[in-house]
Amino acid sequence: MGWSQGAGLSVQDRIKSDQRILGESEFAMNVLLESEGQFLMKYRLKTLKYDYEKVLARVSNLFHLEKDCITGKGRQRDRVMARDLLCRWSAAELGMSMVDLARKFDLTHAAVSCAVHRGEKMAKAMDYYLEPSDI
Repeated sequence: MGWSQGAGLSVQDRIKSDQRILGESEFAMNVLLESEGQFLMKYRLKTLKYDYEKVLARVSNLFHLEKDCITGKGRQRDRVMARDLLCRWSAAELGMSMVDLARKFDLTHAAVSCAVHRGEKMAKAMDYYLEPSDI
């Protein structure tokens, strides 16, 4: 049994192989569609010239806090919430690494990971979007 035998597989046999690896075809399509959606969102943000500073400005406006207050040390509730959202949007929407964010905030990678998770929950609960509705 070598590679040459595998080359003669029918399309149906290949689909069965894919299902063993990825699950049902519907699942694989959903993953691909979600991935495409994330790519399109990152591309859209890039065309709108979104970067870390612009995201920071958006969070600053949402929470009515100075930028230095958000990025500085402190555990006040409003500062932490703003920082969580900033971490979430920077990591998920802009694609910044959590290591880079940890350096920016002088936090551990684990702390940034928790902040991203809390920021995601908050964004969903409060219906926050990176792009204001007027864009």
